[in-house]
Parts: sequence; C-alpha cells; structure tokens
Amino acid sequence: MNSFCFTDEEQRKYAVACLTFAHRLGLIDDSSLDAVVSRCNAENERRRQALDNGEVVYGLKQFTLPVYLDYELTRFRLDFAAEKKGISYQYRPIENKELKAYYKANKDLFTRYNGDKFRFKESKMVIYKKIREEQYDEEVNAILCQLS
Repeated sequence: MNSFCFTDEEQRKYAVACLTFAHRLGLIDDSSLDAVVSRCNAENERRRQALDNGEVVYGLKQFTLPVYLDYELTRFRLDFAAEKKGISYQYRPIENKELKAYYKANKDLFTRYNGDKFRFKESKMVIYKKIREEQYDEEVNAILCQLS
C-alpha cells in the first residue's frame, strides 16, 4: 500500500479528517490516502521535469510521502485561514470585538524579543488568521468525532 509512517492510529485519523475537510472545501478531488500518493508522485514528476528543463524549483527537489502529506495538510490550513478563492465554505463573520478579545487574551503572542508589544492594528491580520485557524481546527475535530 503506502508508507506514511504514522506513529499511531490517532495521527492517521487526524490526517484522514484533514483530507476529508479539504475535499469538502473543494481543495482536492479525492480524500483517500492513495490519492495523496498519486498527488505526491505527480508533484515529484512536475518538479523533476522543471529541473530537467533548467527551471527554478523552490523547496525540495523531491518529496517523500510523509513530507508531502505534511505539506498538503499545512497548505489546507493556510488556504482556509487566508480564505482562498474557490473554497466552498460559508465562513462565519469575525467582528472587531472578537479580534480585540483575542489580542487581549493572547498578548504574549504579540510581543517582540526585547519585550515591547505589537499594537492591535499591527496584529489585526495575524489575529484574523489565527481565529480562522481555530475555526479550521473545530471543523477537523468535528470530523474526527464522526470518524470515532
């Protein structure tokens, strides 16, 4: 079959839940682990051809299966948080008071090395995406509950 090197069943279930959500969002056509293998092989072939043609390839020259899965799962989270065009999802609105509450509750996240703080206005976009990432986690956890 495939060698994703999951350390336990929970890690496999989490990956399956993320893939299921990505499929619901319209980011991928097939949420199976076998489809991940196919996408990995296709990406590796694309990179190989680009290198053979003398084109610049950013990142790895070739993905291993576990690294490619991690790449995909990270990409899904980032695309969701950025509200990428083409995602089929009804995002809930995030009001300014929710952004400010998050900022106040997590001030340690908005502190520079020397101790001074980023102002709310400087951090607003980051806060917005952090809240979207929490929403992504809620959706994935709901799918995990269904899988259990």
